[in-house]
Amino acid sequence: MSYSFESRVRFSEIGEDGCLTLPGVLDYFQDCCTFESEQTGVGMEVLKEQKRAWVLSAWQVIVKRYPKLGENIKVTTIPYGFRGFIGMRNFILETMDGEKLAWANSYWSFINTETGLPEKLTPADTDPYDLGEKMEMDYAPRKIALPKEREVQNAFSVQKHHLDTNHHVNNCQYIRMAADHLPEDFKVGQLRAEYKRQAVLDNVIIPEVYMTENKEAVVLNAEDKEPYAVVEFTK
Repeated sequence: MSYSFESRVRFSEIGEDGCLTLPGVLDYFQDCCTFESEQTGVGMEVLKEQKRAWVLSAWQVIVKRYPKLGENIKVTTIPYGFRGFIGMRNFILETMDGEKLAWANSYWSFINTETGLPEKLTPADTDPYDLGEKMEMDYAPRKIALPKEREVQNAFSVQKHHLDTNHHVNNCQYIRMAADHLPEDFKVGQLRAEYKRQAVLDNVIIPEVYMTENKEAVVLNAEDKEPYAVVEFTK
């Protein structure tokens, strides 16, 4: 069905406006599904022994309001389906009074950590999860269409602080990298992200940016001009 945990917005999670940042919202969502996996007995250590891992393939996150410092919040995840090697999840961030602050849809790929290739899900992988109903929301396409005209930005290398326990760039770090190119007054109402390949320590990332009045897309390319991730922000 669903799994939830409660928290309070910390000083370490807020931005200059005193509110939880967009990466902070994503971190809460990631933590929520990680806690659920640990509780169901198929957490990180179990998967590590099996040489398997869940890797995020795509996000769609809608933010109605960013909670303020000290605000009490509740985070919920709802796994709603499996297909082949893909798992699908919704997320909700709300106040303790039930005000919906943000919600999301996500796709996760089940991979073999030795080969880096997708691994077909078996009942042993999926049965521990009690599936819920797919949440009602305005679902965007999983694939992000991009114009050819994009402005190349300064390249940079992957640093140690970008990596997670799989020794790849954490998916939220890609969002932080892309958000560095947003104008100061750009308040994100929707995020879409598509993850194409995994970057590791010392890989070079070359951002390309396309911007309109209400939308900005950032392609985080490798040196071969193929993307690691595509991120789209909408006001």
